Amino acid sequence: MAYTDLNTPSRTIMTPGPVEADPRVLRAMSTPVIGQFDPQFLNIMNETMDLLRYVFQTKNKWAYPIDGTSRSGLEAVLCSTIEPGDKVLVPIFGRFGYLLAEIASRCNADVYTMEAEWGDVFDAEQLKAEIKKVNPKIVAVVHGETSTGRMQPLEELGKFCRENDVLLVVDAVATLGGVDFKTDDWHIDAVITGTQKNLAVPSGMAPITYNDRIEKILLERKKIERGLSETSVNSRRIQSNYFDLSQIQDYWTPDRLNHHTEATSMLYALREGLRVIQEETLEERFERHLVHGEALNKGLKAMGVELFGGEENRMPVVTVVKVPDGLDEAKLRATMLNQFGIEIAGAFGPLKGQVVRIGSMGYSCRKNNILRTLGALEATLTYHGAKVNQGDGVQAALEFYTNAKEPVTI
Repeated sequence: MAYTDLNTPSRTIMTPGPVEADPRVLRAMSTPVIGQFDPQFLNIMNETMDLLRYVFQTKNKWAYPIDGTSRSGLEAVLCSTIEPGDKVLVPIFGRFGYLLAEIASRCNADVYTMEAEWGDVFDAEQLKAEIKKVNPKIVAVVHGETSTGRMQPLEELGKFCRENDVLLVVDAVATLGGVDFKTDDWHIDAVITGTQKNLAVPSGMAPITYNDRIEKILLERKKIERGLSETSVNSRRIQSNYFDLSQIQDYWTPDRLNHHTEATSMLYALREGLRVIQEETLEERFERHLVHGEALNKGLKAMGVELFGGEENRMPVVTVVKVPDGLDEAKLRATMLNQFGIEIAGAFGPLKGQVVRIGSMGYSCRKNNILRTLGALEATLTYHGAKVNQGDGVQAALEFYTNAKEPVTI
């Protein structure tokens, strides 16, 4: 049997995830494994929780990772919070809204959806009207839709949900660590993210945070499970053992209930990635993502390609580019990868084959990556017969970098 050579060629990853891992993170992953109840490891767990509170911008007691990809965090929060028959409202404006609705349905929720055309987001008044109509227990919404490059404003929605005793659960997988996200100020009850995007850590953990409103539900379900008959328990118990937050949170207390064996090397990676963010500071990190995202956009426009969607509510970390008429989107991406070593992403649903998506996230969000991507895309489009303004894309980005308030060197 032939095996794949692990000495894979070097890639520049400019997708909406995964992205390039920070070298410091990769070095941390090579640290020797120690036992999960070693006092040094317990200190690492505590430090990770503190660092997560910083990145989530929260004072919540609970901020810790679920072992698994981003979806594991979504499932853990939703299956631990939703009881059969609960009303859950999911505003959908891209692929991952459908995912939230599916998970809620699998939790036996009474799921209500509202949909916006791909490329748009919801007006606050639309959301308020639907919440009044449905009167849900939970609103579950995506913050940044990588499928469309749009970002849903949350501040007014969070305030309205809190005033009406509705829980707000947010998928911030594509935004946390790259875009300003204020968990407490926006009145968000639970937030889920992933390591493989703006945190610049390999895929494998799903950091979450939640407040005492969510914890109250977890403790009530835990108490019910211990005190009721088997028939009653089955109707209200948290269906998953692995994703039972009422047990997992005990693992992250000083008592360290042995719920699972922690993913040691991934926790090393997460802690180091969060330390990098803290050293850079959130403010500087958000500014870096804005600057490089703007340089990419200016370069693409100067090149003569058309961007998908308007400027309002555009994600600064994901740029969606329309494929010129007559060109094969898959062949464009293959040329970028095979000839230039640069990976960009295709699309889903109604946008499949019509656009490509370029991420500028985490460690991938660097000046040299933006310039290389613009140059390679121009050459690729030209090679496949598209009419572009040759040389203008990179020049526009260079001019933007040079004339920025503070010249960008990296």
